Amino acid sequence: MAGVSLPEPPAPVGAYAPVVIRRGIGFVSGHFPFRDNVLAFRGRVGAELCVRNGEEACRITALNVLAHIAAVTRQFADLGGLLRLDGYVASAEGFYAQAAILDHASHLFVEALGTKGEHARTAFAVPRLPLDAPIELSVTFALAAN
Repeated sequence: MAGVSLPEPPAPVGAYAPVVIRRGIGFVSGHFPFRDNVLAFRGRVGAELCVRNGEEACRITALNVLAHIAAVTRQFADLGGLLRLDGYVASAEGFYAQAAILDHASHLFVEALGTKGEHARTAFAVPRLPLDAPIELSVTFALAAN
């Protein structure tokens, strides 16, 4: 994987599976910016956090997503490609650069996976996220055809 080092996949924060695969489609549950089992950032981008902190939180979260995908696809050997990224950014009132924050995940996915990292995407601005996290990413992917 093009010089990208993955962390240990973080444990879920509730009663759900981090990844579920059905009929060749994988669904990655919402992930947060955990680093060593600790939330690396808390708060809203544009209020408690600056844009740079939001970008870093997004990159950490994307690495966690990739770690889980790697774990269920034999280190990406069985990955057909990403399909969709849903990105939620806890945002201060008047902050409208959610797409630019999520670009950090999108770029990382392509850097790590090449064309298999290309994906459709939706950006959401929300007032708060669970655990007071600034970012939550959810990804859908396809397994490679056998």
